[in-house]
Amino acid sequence: MGVIKVGTASWADRMLLRSGWYPRAANTPAGRLDFYAGRFPLVEVDTSYYAVPVPETTQGWVDATPAGFTFDVKAFSLFTGHPTPVAALPHDLRPAGGPSRIRRRDLPTAAYDELWDRFRTALDPIAAAGRLGAVLLQFPPWLTRGAAAERRVAELAERCRPWPVAVELRHGSWFDGAAALETLTFLREHELSFVCVDMPQGHPSSVPPILFATAELAVVRFHGHSTAWETGDKQEKFRYAYGDEELRRWAELLVELAGQAGELHVLFNNCCGDQAQRDAARLAGLLGVEPAGRAQPARTGAGSAG
Repeated sequence: MGVIKVGTASWADRMLLRSGWYPRAANTPAGRLDFYAGRFPLVEVDTSYYAVPVPETTQGWVDATPAGFTFDVKAFSLFTGHPTPVAALPHDLRPAGGPSRIRRRDLPTAAYDELWDRFRTALDPIAAAGRLGAVLLQFPPWLTRGAAAERRVAELAERCRPWPVAVELRHGSWFDGAAALETLTFLREHELSFVCVDMPQGHPSSVPPILFATAELAVVRFHGHSTAWETGDKQEKFRYAYGDEELRRWAELLVELAGQAGELHVLFNNCCGDQAQRDAARLAGLLGVEPAGRAQPARTGAGSAG
């Protein structure tokens, strides 16, 4: 059976910081990451979706965590086809004039390639320390299945190589009937990790929780089952506490999935207050998953929000 690592999406979500999960002594970005890493062996970096970090920041993350700790890093929103605020781009790469939010087609090729170069440079310290689990390509709910979409997925994945790449597809057309097997086959042929998602069903953005490994790394993300998935704000959308019986059943399923892969990453994204951390800790206990180890004292000023 492959190694199982359990963690959460982000360690510095605003609602988490206000929840009281961190002790008062963990009052710096590096201190909070050190505290988090003492409890979980894995975290998903979500800030990289909103802006490309600088290497000094990612080196700080490495310095604040122990050997064996793992970061899954979400790709910048512009790369995966999401409308992105111009203000999120580095100053020298922002197009002059135009709308306040742009897509890939609005950016010159040279600027787009440079943005990818900076993203890869930012991940270099994490990869060099052996702490990079995968780059997460989370595609928008409107990306429907088709040959052009598959080419897009493959092209973006190639830009991330040789690092492992995990792909989250969020439109039902990828999993409708026979399309599910074809989608999984496509991902396996390109050595891409399929991201299984536990989420509310019956909505246009819903995809089924298919437990299947398409690469050496398998990934499962937990969104919860809020009744306000389509109508609520972020807090309402992810307000969900997993029950004991749910977690016990998931623990059994995850052990089976780990048998298909070399490593399994389990990430809780029901990020309302500290619910994700509490549920992740309970599941980790059921699975017998231990933290990577205590981090060495972080350098003053190291680290940043994640």
